[in-house]
Amino acid sequence: MTSLHADEAFLGHYQLSHDPFAARVPGFKFFPAQRKPVLGQLHHLARYSQLLLVVTGPQGSGKTLLRQALVASTNKQSVQSVVVSARGASDAAAVLGQVAQSLNVATAEVPEILAQVVQLALTGQEVYLLVDDAEQLGESALQALLELATGTPEGRPHVFLFGEPSLIAGLEVFETEQERFHVIELQPYSEDETREYLEQRLEGAGRGIEVFTSEQITDIHENSDGWPGAINQVARDTMIEAMIASRTTVKRPSMGFNMPKKHVLALSAVVVVAVAAAVLMPKKGDQAPATAPAEQAQLPLGQGKPGAAQSNNGGPAIEFAGSSQPMPLPLVGQSQPVMRGPLAEAAGMGDGEESAPAANTALQPPTVTTIAPPAGVEAGPAPTPAQPVAPVHQPVATAPVKPVAPVAKPAPTQVATAKPAPKPAEKPAEKVAAKPAAGATGGGWYSGQAPGNYVVQILGTSSEATAQAYVKAQGGDYRYFKKVLQGKPLYVITYGSFSSRDAALAAIKALPAKVQAGKPWPRTVASVQQDLATTR
Repeated sequence: MTSLHADEAFLGHYQLSHDPFAARVPGFKFFPAQRKPVLGQLHHLARYSQLLLVVTGPQGSGKTLLRQALVASTNKQSVQSVVVSARGASDAAAVLGQVAQSLNVATAEVPEILAQVVQLALTGQEVYLLVDDAEQLGESALQALLELATGTPEGRPHVFLFGEPSLIAGLEVFETEQERFHVIELQPYSEDETREYLEQRLEGAGRGIEVFTSEQITDIHENSDGWPGAINQVARDTMIEAMIASRTTVKRPSMGFNMPKKHVLALSAVVVVAVAAAVLMPKKGDQAPATAPAEQAQLPLGQGKPGAAQSNNGGPAIEFAGSSQPMPLPLVGQSQPVMRGPLAEAAGMGDGEESAPAANTALQPPTVTTIAPPAGVEAGPAPTPAQPVAPVHQPVATAPVKPVAPVAKPAPTQVATAKPAPKPAEKPAEKVAAKPAAGATGGGWYSGQAPGNYVVQILGTSSEATAQAYVKAQGGDYRYFKKVLQGKPLYVITYGSFSSRDAALAAIKALPAKVQAGKPWPRTVASVQQDLATTR
């Protein structure tokens, strides 16, 4: 990834208008409480002291920002500021050349420059000479600047050098019994000042301090020693590491060869159930007697004649029209369960009569049996289980056979006993159906929360399928909502709802390690509602 694409990804991930931790951000000025006295001290010494003033601090300590503040806080009508950079101009000729050009002096020499300073003093103007990167000044340049700072009785410029501590060793070479310069050492930021500095940097780019957790702010302060330049670098590295970690977390559920452990266990359970079902499934030959009545039940019973293939201990049999083999009816003591679904359909029962209980027959299977009528007795409705029937011996010749429909009628009385059972079966179905709703695009849920509450933002992704997979995998109080970033949809995953920021921070510590690796952070519900309103 090129640096340009990396910057675009960084800005897009955090929804920043620009890099908040760039070395030079136009219009950014941060002055903690400890730096304001330093600025006042510089103005005071310039007015009442004749010494060269030196401001020192390590690289990235805020020397340039202090120099800019000094120039900005002077009265432009009474002070002419001349800013010189020692980069690439470290000798006396180069430095004096820049000063002479700024003061419109033809000759870049110390006497001519001092003469021009005296002329400006007569008109009520003072000269501030400010040198950046002064640690790069050579010996000749330092000597020339010390001569300018000493000046003449009629007038002199106020010289300020801003450089690293090594600058002091170069000036001590020219130190005599008379004091010629005064040193002001900058101090690092405290942790509270580091927080304020980060917050002001982020607000300028369109975000807030919630980008970082309290632990991250403490780490940034300790790793940077409180120096602004190091704070910028450490803070930017922290955000990039969090971005990479969150993107890795989002992609993980979609990886085919790195499934979570619970998914592997669920898949193994499904395979075991499928294998068990295949082993226990009846053979094709065993199913023929049970399915044949279902297929032929709608055909009227004729005067069936016992076939040669009949083997029911010589008992009576009914032969179905069009059937190649007769189906024996069991005698007393040889009863078999009747298949309710096919017989009900064959008997012409309506949907309203059977459809509701049919789904729950597995909870309490019916035990209705069909018994062959005795010889010579007219077949009537099958008795209920509570009414035992004694066979009556009559001649077979007078036994007309009625359709099979009356045989199935007692079945509803058996199914009715299973009606209380469906209630437990319905509750899990409702619970399962309600669970995915928590991970749906939660615009309504967020709108119903108090704006002062907090949610924990886990991550954002441009793929709704990825957001759904992540929420489904995590479950619980994970939700996501849709917003628009730079004209493209962004799906933001959040966790929970908390009454305070401290409660949200405590919840982050209790999250799984993989989720915490993405550096989640608390944000107000009001900010989410604002994103949703913008998206609409």
